Amino acid sequence: MNVTGGCRRAADRPHPLARGQPPHVVIVGAGFGGLACAEALGGTNIRVTIIDRNNYHLFVPLLYQVATAALSPADIAEPIRRIVSRHPNIDVVMGEVTGVDRTAKRVELADGSFVPYDRLVLATGSSYSYFGHDDWAEIAPGLKTIENARRIRARLLMNFEQAEMCEDPARQKALMTTIVVGGGPTGVEMAGAVAELARFTLARDFRRIDPRTARVLLVEAGPRILSTFPDDLGQYARRKLEELGVVVLTGQAVESITPEGATVGGRFIPAGAIVWGAGVKASPAGSWLGVETDRSGRIPVNADMSVPGVPDAYALGDTAALAGDDGKPLPGLAQVAKQQGEHLGGGLEASLLRGQPLEPFRFRNRGNTAIVGRSAAVFDFGRRKLKGWFAWVLWAFVHVYLLVNFHKRMLVTMQWLWRWATYQRGARLITTDRPVSAAESVTSPHGGSAEPFRDVRRGQG
Repeated sequence: MNVTGGCRRAADRPHPLARGQPPHVVIVGAGFGGLACAEALGGTNIRVTIIDRNNYHLFVPLLYQVATAALSPADIAEPIRRIVSRHPNIDVVMGEVTGVDRTAKRVELADGSFVPYDRLVLATGSSYSYFGHDDWAEIAPGLKTIENARRIRARLLMNFEQAEMCEDPARQKALMTTIVVGGGPTGVEMAGAVAELARFTLARDFRRIDPRTARVLLVEAGPRILSTFPDDLGQYARRKLEELGVVVLTGQAVESITPEGATVGGRFIPAGAIVWGAGVKASPAGSWLGVETDRSGRIPVNADMSVPGVPDAYALGDTAALAGDDGKPLPGLAQVAKQQGEHLGGGLEASLLRGQPLEPFRFRNRGNTAIVGRSAAVFDFGRRKLKGWFAWVLWAFVHVYLLVNFHKRMLVTMQWLWRWATYQRGARLITTDRPVSAAESVTSPHGGSAEPFRDVRRGQG
């Protein structure tokens, strides 16, 4: 039994079901797919261990609302142990995976310990791709983690505070300019939320500046935004964003990013905040297994989500490349990962306990959606399309339903209703140990910070 630092790791403790030595399924990642797989195995005579670098499950689709002060991090995150507490056969290990020993069938962790498995499920999600410019990540963070969402929120709010005390009109304009890169759902939702924050929520909070004059630019290298949606829905979304004052730049790529702004289509745009939402890449799970991946880092899998050439290993969600009925890879959506997790969990139970073969996975499209501002959204069901207020209500219902905790559902619903009625946002806190002072923003050529998104937090907030 593996012991590290004198403490027995959670995965090495005698398990409540250890007497009969039930099969052991290890799930790496507690996102939508990993958690759905674990829940499907809950209450069975199968040992399940979830490994995640965090102790919480994060509802990533609503991270942009944390970044724009509409919700707090605790509103969209839930401790993993609490979620699975009703299932005595599920253990949780908080740790960083560094590799997989295929021969010994064990998952290796950063602290030198390991977790043995009979079946391995990789549901490790994705991160943003900066297309060879990883140095941009510190200046233009993406919306994949709570830490980044809090940094973006602090930067956006600090920009207005600095602009309030700034006497240089050019610098003031730059501070009140936000660039959002990527015209997919994340970028569209983020751009609309920043515009609403400035235009409505902060409109009366300052005395020397008018937040309603703040600029929000949405940059998309392709010919249109929301390219995975029908063209008419994309055009509707663009029109709604422009009504909010968002400048939509399509067919223009970001060429460079510096702490002072970004070069877009050959023109440098000074900006106080840049948010990245363009392109994703999978986790290093493929390298752990020593298998080939596609250009996005995803592991090609069989129809039953098993990894070719690696016995007893499976991948799902953003970690896996699996074609749908149309022959195209399934998109990296929460509903895809959730359905795959439920399917694989049920299949593993049938296989391990009853000897039945795994069935191929088939995705059932329940619609693709994006919100584009107050009371406006688009919803694509394939054969049917919705836009406007009813689509917005449906968007809200779907997102509240997907939250894992009833208390969270009620809390988020009440906050949305309050915000809709008052235009107010209750999470407008700059939670840093050392915020940049207004005096620095006047005396320094770059507003007191050479790195707009340098994280000066030390565990507070």
